[in-house]
Amino acid sequence: MSKTERIAVLGSTGSIGTQTLDVVRAYPDRFSIEILTAWNQADLLIEQALEFMPNMVVIGNDAHYEKVKEALSNTDVKVFAGMSSVADAACCSTVDTVVTALLGAAGLRPTVSAIQAGKKIALANKETLVSGGELVCRLARENKVPILPIDSEHSAIFQCLAGEAGNKVEKIFLTGSGGPFRGQKTAQLQDVKPHQALKHPTWHMGKKISTDSATLMNKGLEMIEAHWLFGISPADIEVVIHPESIIHSMVSFADGSVKAQLGLPDMRLPIQYALTFPQRLPMDLPRLDLTALGSLHFEKPDTDTFRCLALAYRAIGKGGNMPCIMNAANEVAVQAFLEERISFTAIADLIEKAMDNVAFIASPNLEQLEETDRESRRFCMEKL
Repeated sequence: MSKTERIAVLGSTGSIGTQTLDVVRAYPDRFSIEILTAWNQADLLIEQALEFMPNMVVIGNDAHYEKVKEALSNTDVKVFAGMSSVADAACCSTVDTVVTALLGAAGLRPTVSAIQAGKKIALANKETLVSGGELVCRLARENKVPILPIDSEHSAIFQCLAGEAGNKVEKIFLTGSGGPFRGQKTAQLQDVKPHQALKHPTWHMGKKISTDSATLMNKGLEMIEAHWLFGISPADIEVVIHPESIIHSMVSFADGSVKAQLGLPDMRLPIQYALTFPQRLPMDLPRLDLTALGSLHFEKPDTDTFRCLALAYRAIGKGGNMPCIMNAANEVAVQAFLEERISFTAIADLIEKAMDNVAFIASPNLEQLEETDRESRRFCMEKL
């Protein structure tokens, strides 16, 4: 029997984090939880810690430190606080695999720390590669660290590429449901409210990613992530709207063959595959019945209405710290929309202003990327 794989879940209280723990529950002899981290959800973090008894937990918001420490005082679980402790935990010597399920650009430094410590990365935090893809991928190569994708689309591409080493990829088709406003035009979106944007038609996700799906920024972020993960030119990554969310992505090869990965929309499948690759372990999930579906549909995205996707292509085309500027601006804009401080259509406006005004750096290091993130956020907050 292989040894138990010791896992750190960065962002254990979010959607990906909680579903990662579902996978661990299903295979307690295969996995053990070494570290759990959360930002604000202290109660859930405490509950998870009491169930899995990790070596340590980290609460990012140190205002909750005493509460977590007191709740776990009768256990052997070590309690730390602050984002610097999250980065320290990511490179802990007792960890084999780091699941990066943190929200937004906060995932960049902990992921870099884990890579530099030689940890296998199971990546759900797409903003890490959007903000610092060149740096992260270079460090992964230098440290011989595998980055296994958890996003359903990137997992699909990864699976389609298995066994295809040396075969030229012609194009990647990155599929997306189109979100709750598919088919609508700008005039119809002026008065959209947050609760409408959060009604994703096929996936159950957090507020940030649901809003990104509604604006199609999520597809833009995934396009940039796919570029870095698989070394494919953005010009050869085509976003295709596929409302049923059954084909999770496709790869076209030089001979014209197209491989696709299909499955019902359930994030536990790509999470488990990332943790068990190259093995496929049984999962107690509903099975796909194509005859019940009857038909699948595909269409081009409307980038005139959903401008965030076009902005993402512009950002990766410029390179340097431009995707970082875009990502930070998007995080501020989405939060402002969720707080009803700006309109749905103003999200793209604010991002574009940041991209036009925040200082460009052609080859940024980690510290410059972090300063770019801060500067872009400052600019956007001033514009709100």
